[in-house]
Parts: sequence; structure tokens; C-alpha cells
Amino acid sequence: MSACYFVVERSGIHTTFQDSGYEHLQHFGITTGGVVDSNLFKIANKLLGNDLNETIIEFAYQGPRLRLDKGNTHIVITGDVHFMISKKSEGFSEKLGETFKTYQLNEGDIIDILATKSSVYGYFGVVGGFSIKKYNNSGSTLVRSGIGPNNGRCIQKNQLLKFNLEINKKNLKQLSYSSDHKNNIIKVLEGPQINFFSNKTIKNFFNNAFKISKSTDRMGVRLEGNPILSKNSSNIPSEGIIKGSIQVPGDGNPIVLLADHPTIGGYPKIATVILNDISKLAHLSIGKEIRFQKVSLTTAEKLYGTNEEYLDKVFHSIIPI
Repeated sequence: MSACYFVVERSGIHTTFQDSGYEHLQHFGITTGGVVDSNLFKIANKLLGNDLNETIIEFAYQGPRLRLDKGNTHIVITGDVHFMISKKSEGFSEKLGETFKTYQLNEGDIIDILATKSSVYGYFGVVGGFSIKKYNNSGSTLVRSGIGPNNGRCIQKNQLLKFNLEINKKNLKQLSYSSDHKNNIIKVLEGPQINFFSNKTIKNFFNNAFKISKSTDRMGVRLEGNPILSKNSSNIPSEGIIKGSIQVPGDGNPIVLLADHPTIGGYPKIATVILNDISKLAHLSIGKEIRFQKVSLTTAEKLYGTNEEYLDKVFHSIIPI
């Protein structure tokens, strides 16, 4: 058991342990889960020198305030995030931190992740990862199912966050990263039940804007302001569904499924958000407007490849500080 740990002084909003999620378990009713933004997740681990799938902490809107009670470590925060670091050796004077940059924290230091800025999710990682109990070889927490690290729960105030490795050397790094999360055009493929909708309705789906509603979380983004009604029944025999599926229930307000989506669903699916744009959509806050753009499978595959190439360039841009 690790002797190094943080104490959680404030838990933040939906703060959980996450990695890339669960594979090959949907037929048991266990969803994929995992991080909402895989780029920010991988970049955090790369900066720390971890395995790219090392478990880190994901938070939404506001992150935790953590006090390092035992040990020394390197930390990093990725995303569009406002945070402060208070060093015990400097009388706990608060200093604004920079994302995509590693920091040395020593015993007694405090990190306060105050808020995300123009996006929703952010990530916090430590060298060597956290000391957690994995489920089926994954460090992802499925809160609705009570599965995964931390007994399947969000991180709570006053609990200890143990980590695996104590670091005292100042081998710090940083990089430059940009994203298009402010872009409100979401690319999609045709859904398996697009024929359930009239040509007029399909045209309306692509030509008019939707607004992100308050009913949005890691399970899915519910849209409003542009009702989409099926010409057939609003129910179908339940079938397997995936992240990015856009279901249309009877009220006509589409639901875009995210990381913690259910494994089956009985609503017709008009479209599917491409992998590249799922995190973009998830980062758009409540009240933002979005529009959908239809693309081909070939285009979706090219965009996925382009992102992988960009991520490789980002990795190679890491410099010591």
C-alpha cells in the first residue's frame, strides 16, 4: 500500500478516477465508460512519463482542492482550467498555475483546481498514477453502476488519494496544445434508423440549431429548441448502442450518448457523432448552440487519422523546463 497521499479538502464536481474505459463487456450490461476527452487524458500521461492509459482524475466545471500530506510528486493539469498552487515553503502564497505543464509538489503543498473556463472537463494526473483497485483491468469509475475504483463513487471530501511513486527530482516538462472546442459544428454519420424520419425532418435536423439543455452529464447530452419527430413509432426493439449515437425519444429532443451511455436503447437513432467530435460536443456548456454536419465514413476515418497525427506532433513538442 502506498505511503504517499493527498487529502481531499474539496471534492469538486463529478470528480472521478478514469482511464480509457472497459472493453468487451457491453454484452454483460457494462458500458465502456472512460475519459470524455482522450486527447487531454493521453497528453497528461505523456507529460508525466506514464503509460498512456494510466488512471488519472477527471472533473467537470470545478475540480478538487488537494493537500499533499505525505510524499513528493509531479503533477499536471490538462484542459482549459484555472488553478492555483500554494507552496508550504513559500508561506502558502497562491500562484496561478499553467495547464500542460508539470509541477513539483512537496509535502504540505496545496493545489486548488478552481474552475474550467470555456470548456467543461479537465484532468489531473500524477507521476506513476494513483494507487487504486481496478475492475476488470480498468481504472474507470461508472458512478451510476457503482463499478470501478473508489467503490464506484465520485471522489469525496476528506478521503485520501494515494499515489504509487514518490518523486524528488525536478525533471519538469511542458508543451503547447490547442483544440477547436469553441467550434459548434458537430460532424455526424447517418444513423441506423434515419429512415424513420421524413426528408423534411432530416433537413431540419441538419439546417437548424439545437441548444444544449441542463439535462447533460457523462451519460449524454440532451438537446432542445429544435424538435425532431419520427414519422414512425418513437420506439424500436431495444438494440445495442454506442458512444455518439443520437437517439430521438418521443418528445423530439435528441440525446447524444457519451462515455457512460447505456448498453442498449429503444429509441430510433437519426445520426452518430464521429469519434473526433464527441469530446468537442461534451466540452460545450449548457445553453450553447450546436449544428450538425453530415460527413461520409471515409471523411470520418480521415479526420480520426489526422487527429492521431496531430497528437503525435504534440507529443514531440514536449520540452524540459
